[in-house]
Amino acid sequence: MGTFRFGRLKSLLLATGAIFLISTFYLYWTPAPASVVPSTAFEVPLTERQIAFWKALKSVLEKNAPNCPSPVARADAHAVHFNATSTDARPDLTLLKDDDRKAMEEAHANYIRDVRVSKKLRSPHTAGTRGLVSTAGNSYLPVFLSSLRMLRRTGSTLPVELYMKDATEYEKKICDGVLPDLGAKCVVLSEIVGKNPIAHYQLKVFAILFSSFEEIIWMDADCFPLHKPEELLDSEPFKTNGLITWPDFWVSTASPAYFELSRQPIPPMSARQSSETGVFLVSKEAHLTTLLLAAYYNYYGPSHYFRLLSQGAPGEGDKETFLQAATALGEPFYAVSERVQALGHWKPDGEGLSGSAMAQADPVEDYALTSQDKRRIIDPSVAKAPRVFFIHAHYPKFNPAENVFGTKWETNPTLKADGSDGRAWTAPEDVVSRFGYDVERNYWEEIKWVSCDPKTQFQTWKNKTEVCQKVESYWQNVFAEPHEDDPKFTDD
Repeated sequence: MGTFRFGRLKSLLLATGAIFLISTFYLYWTPAPASVVPSTAFEVPLTERQIAFWKALKSVLEKNAPNCPSPVARADAHAVHFNATSTDARPDLTLLKDDDRKAMEEAHANYIRDVRVSKKLRSPHTAGTRGLVSTAGNSYLPVFLSSLRMLRRTGSTLPVELYMKDATEYEKKICDGVLPDLGAKCVVLSEIVGKNPIAHYQLKVFAILFSSFEEIIWMDADCFPLHKPEELLDSEPFKTNGLITWPDFWVSTASPAYFELSRQPIPPMSARQSSETGVFLVSKEAHLTTLLLAAYYNYYGPSHYFRLLSQGAPGEGDKETFLQAATALGEPFYAVSERVQALGHWKPDGEGLSGSAMAQADPVEDYALTSQDKRRIIDPSVAKAPRVFFIHAHYPKFNPAENVFGTKWETNPTLKADGSDGRAWTAPEDVVSRFGYDVERNYWEEIKWVSCDPKTQFQTWKNKTEVCQKVESYWQNVFAEPHEDDPKFTDD
């Protein structure tokens, strides 16, 4: 009997030992669970994260409303080109009573404090991701698709999120049948914010905040890159600053009252140009608070902040909210120094340029100059101009079903002086030579695809066949064969 019990005990001990050895081997030699199942498999779905973020943000926004009447315009700022050596006084064209300024100052400071300490304001993005974000709907959708195809021509593989105001802008044939093949998806903003009225210029900052990406290239629907844009995310000045903005033509006209209520010294007019936010780069890891303050400026933009930030100057809207938010918080940023350049063709009467687009410089090449204190904005002779990196084709939008052909638009972009079909972008010649290749021909090749491919059925195009025929006719006349007066696309 004792022998039997001893045998059973021995077997039990051996079995226990074997289990221990197997468990130890598994613990130390099997891969960690994260290598088998992605961590994102256990995350809250993106839409739920976005809705939770919006609820928390809306609460802080409304808690810190300006609580005063809207600023009153005494006059509008003029369209004055930026002068880096100007000693002019900052325009003071907006009436804000002392009590109202104090109320706005207190609300502004409290909002910054609240977003910094809030435990509910968790950005919905996934760490380590990067992508491109834009908005488009209705007549902007064909324009965006041409821009998206220009992005892919550069070799870019960045995922793209396209935000739309509400379900009325969602086009199933495009969102489900065309965009996924181009690495893009549609997101309907009203499914996140409900019936809250967020529209027009305000869409931009909320699309960025709700996006799933950590590092973001924002491009308006009518903006496209000439080169692979993810290269900018891996280079200076983005790596150090996490925010890059580009200039507009004009001087900054933010009101002195804005700087007072945001507790900043009033900068000289020569500090920097106004912003043109058709394109900019931002890191949420570095600049989430900047984006949240920009959201505040946009949420109360129509009633208070748009007026204070631009004072009625050209393009008043969201354009100044991003850079000014960074300056108010003392956060780092890089504002491209190289001037924006108008693109178009010379008017037949010799009275200047008929401009239909803007050319923005390569920020890496610009930074290489400014880091050596070579500022072409003061002295263009100090160095060769940076290459063109983005084109913002905005005046008019290059939607072939609308104003781009004939004399429907004041700039007549597709007509020569004699009324025949011609290129839109032939001047200034020194700017076109910084393209590096025939960008306009490529752009029209993509417009032709958008116009003629059977899958691109847009709600706003009543007669797609007619649009396609017009584009093909224009292509044959202008781009099918070389012409003696074609521009030079390199400065070699």
